[in-house]
Amino acid sequence: MGIKPINIAQKFDKFSDVWSPKIVSELNGQFVKLARLKGEFVRHQHIDEDELFFVIEGVLEIEFDTNTITLNPGEMVVIPKGVYHKPIAEQEVKVMLFEPKSTINTGDINSDLTKDQLDRL
Repeated sequence: MGIKPINIAQKFDKFSDVWSPKIVSELNGQFVKLARLKGEFVRHQHIDEDELFFVIEGVLEIEFDTNTITLNPGEMVVIPKGVYHKPIAEQEVKVMLFEPKSTINTGDINSDLTKDQLDRL
């Protein structure tokens, strides 16, 4: 059957670039992605997809139009479709993302941070 455990720490050891999600698995039409984040990302929304951020290491702030939330290791949040948000990582943060396969990392914004093709680990 080929079912094997995925070691998240080992997967993170395979890349160091930031704001470039990597696919580690998939389920039910969704990708499970790992990403390293550092600095400010672009403010964007996902028109048709919800997005789950699970912080593995570091502290992630997510700025919304009316407030900012802080996620610590072991915490997660689901950003509903249509909600503008901007992730901010003052220090490097490691996150796991659950997103439909159609999700583009910069949502409705096209920028030099947009990743149309994702690497698989």
